[in-house]
Amino acid sequence: MLSTIQSLGILGIDPYPVTVEVNVARAMPAFDIVGLPDAAVRESRERVRSVLSNCGYPFPDGRIVVNLAPADVKKAGSLYDLPILVGLLAAQGLLPENAPLADSAFIGEVSLSGGLRRVCGVLPMLLGAAGTGMRRAFIPAANAAEASAARGIEVFPVGSVGELVSHLRGECALPPAGTARFGGGPQPPLPDFADVKGQGPAKRALEVAAAGGHNLLMIGAPGTGKSMLAKRLPSILPDMTEEESIETTKIYSACGMLAPDLPLIRTRPFRAPHHTVSPAGLCGGGPVPRPGEVSLAHNGVLFLDELPEFQRQAMEALRQPLEDGVLTIARAGARLSYPSRFMLVAAMNPCPCGYFGHPTRRCSCPPSRVSSYLGRVSGPLLDRIDLNVEVSPVTYAQLSARRDAEESSAAVRLRVQAARERQNARYAGTGVSCNARLDPSMLAEACPLDPEAERMLGLVFEKLGLSGRAYDRILKVARTIADLDGSERIRAPHLSEAVQYRSLDRKYWNRG
Repeated sequence: MLSTIQSLGILGIDPYPVTVEVNVARAMPAFDIVGLPDAAVRESRERVRSVLSNCGYPFPDGRIVVNLAPADVKKAGSLYDLPILVGLLAAQGLLPENAPLADSAFIGEVSLSGGLRRVCGVLPMLLGAAGTGMRRAFIPAANAAEASAARGIEVFPVGSVGELVSHLRGECALPPAGTARFGGGPQPPLPDFADVKGQGPAKRALEVAAAGGHNLLMIGAPGTGKSMLAKRLPSILPDMTEEESIETTKIYSACGMLAPDLPLIRTRPFRAPHHTVSPAGLCGGGPVPRPGEVSLAHNGVLFLDELPEFQRQAMEALRQPLEDGVLTIARAGARLSYPSRFMLVAAMNPCPCGYFGHPTRRCSCPPSRVSSYLGRVSGPLLDRIDLNVEVSPVTYAQLSARRDAEESSAAVRLRVQAARERQNARYAGTGVSCNARLDPSMLAEACPLDPEAERMLGLVFEKLGLSGRAYDRILKVARTIADLDGSERIRAPHLSEAVQYRSLDRKYWNRG
């Protein structure tokens, strides 16, 4: 008595087909699962045995061997409960021969009472299932919301084992899941820029960063509003495209962090890990590497407050995803790549006490301690940050001003959205989504300078001793400022503002 049931597995966020072969032989009773199962998979034996008994189905009397193929890939999680159970029913002849098993995928954890529980990674598995020849999938009803975003496969949410068996026997058909429509529906409220009093230069820098997808570093004394500004950045970012929404939702689904009633993530993520986070927590890792904070911030914002307090190893690990938009984790048993294209927004004090360069308060740190503190942030990491801005203390007049005197996020967002639309039209068909992602080979065509701006850039390059990367980033930022101004060519004022955003690191780090 042999049955074959199809299922799916997931490595990182990449799905792969899994064939569940169930063989029942006349021999001494035993129940073995082979094919590199982890502890959760091996425990399926007891869950499936109890479910069959509690739901009134017979349990085979003999030697049961369940093989999970491919046998050389480690299987993890509880999602194989359902295909093993269906395989045992089919091996005993309890399902009709015309039951839709051959081109169906079964995914789900079963409770001892026969209900199906939510599992992780359903959306990426379903998105990859159509390419494996599967026409339909049976999943837990708790995963129905995210499953509605899948295309090219018919999905049936299942509440209990009894419902599934009735459907497979043709007694009572299960209704398929609906298809989620991208867009529409209320968005969660976000903190507003109008809450921030003063800080005009910092707000302008955040607007430029949002318009071009640039990385940003804010330096200032404690209490000047650096964290408050960063938390309001998502409120001025442009809308996510459907492709970006699906990419981000796949990551959260694989991590089990998707809300049960949320088919697609439509608000750009904002991740703010504490400075005690480990390199693995920031970039991903573990025995079976899982996504870290940089991947959870994909298509959104990664905010690192108190940047010098992060471990040096963790900060340096950011260099690859900042440059390539992908993080690769290599382990002895696997090599996985996670999408990690995010905006890095960092904040830091200028010294350990926080008052180096303060207009009214005296810094208590000796020069050697200030230098040591600033030296925790490496030059290569600074070179990958497009904009540096100083956040100065606010005055009493600014703090006591009325809230409606400050510009709202909605007004700023209109300018950001218009600048992004210009970029989308300019880079259509190239795979580039914003100015920050421009390839060096595209700079000459995408960033035309007028004669005065070109002379200025030559003088700046020689005087400041810029690196090639800094030169590229100044051009990209200037291109964004010109887009905000509605100009096709980069003029001298646009370039001058872009250069100012690259000069602050020389004030503190004294880089010539």
